[in-house]
Amino acid sequence: MTPLRFDERVAVVTGAGRGVGRSHARLLAARGARVVVADFGVGIDGRAPSSAPADEVVREITAGGGHAVACYASVAEPQGAQAVVDTAIERFGRIDVVVNNAGIHDPGLFGELSVEQFRSMIDVHYFGSVLVARAAWPHFVAAGYGRIVNTVSEAMLGGISELTSYGAAKGAVFGLTRNLATEGAAHGIRVNAVAPRAYTRMSASHSDSVAAQLSIPKEIMDTINASMPPELCAPAAAFLAHEDCPLNGEVLQIGMGGVARIAVVRSVGITKTPLTAEDIAANLEEIMNLSDAQVTAVTEMVQ
Repeated sequence: MTPLRFDERVAVVTGAGRGVGRSHARLLAARGARVVVADFGVGIDGRAPSSAPADEVVREITAGGGHAVACYASVAEPQGAQAVVDTAIERFGRIDVVVNNAGIHDPGLFGELSVEQFRSMIDVHYFGSVLVARAAWPHFVAAGYGRIVNTVSEAMLGGISELTSYGAAKGAVFGLTRNLATEGAAHGIRVNAVAPRAYTRMSASHSDSVAAQLSIPKEIMDTINASMPPELCAPAAAFLAHEDCPLNGEVLQIGMGGVARIAVVRSVGITKTPLTAEDIAANLEEIMNLSDAQVTAVTEMVQ
């Protein structure tokens, strides 16, 4: 198969100073893209910004013969998101790809999380994705081409406690992904998402709690964590960012050497008029049966 290259393409990667974002930026650059390494440089709680993480990744890319420039703006602010896209236009003359990866992590039990903690998650994960995509959108529409790769999480599906703020914010990004995919199709814009499984400073902060909840011994958890380097997530992001990718509105669960589809399905269910609560109770097994379920689609897959 012909290698998937990004020569002459320009990509913005947010949260690219560390972890999964760093791996995305490095791989895109290695495949020919000119990359804006956008990172506010904050801790996992969103505090104490620094230019050092973005600068270090730019040095790594340029040392390998690639092209990259740093941007230190906060994507949670409209002017910051605009600055990220403006950096691409001013330095490289165009923008073709947005990888929305910036995020923070502040786990806690639902009853103990403050409203401010919920808002911070929404500001960075959801509005960060909205604002960068919105700043890039006019350029994509004018070019009749664009690729957006958002970052969601399996946490949006539930299953682990202490992630109501984080998981809900990622659920909002999922909804954004699906609706942007619908609207962007007419303009040659495809929007997909990745749900990474990677051991980073964010997941490390919650690793012990997860192990305790699932009764996983420490030595086994350490082995699991070692099997999840961020670099294993980058190939799927690069595929979704490429012009040959036919997908739109999809979510790929990635990491640990694997890739799988996460999809919303709809069962056949029942139809009855009038419908009563008792009808639902009496037919619950049939309603919940997924044997003939259909995947909900935002658009037909583009060939």
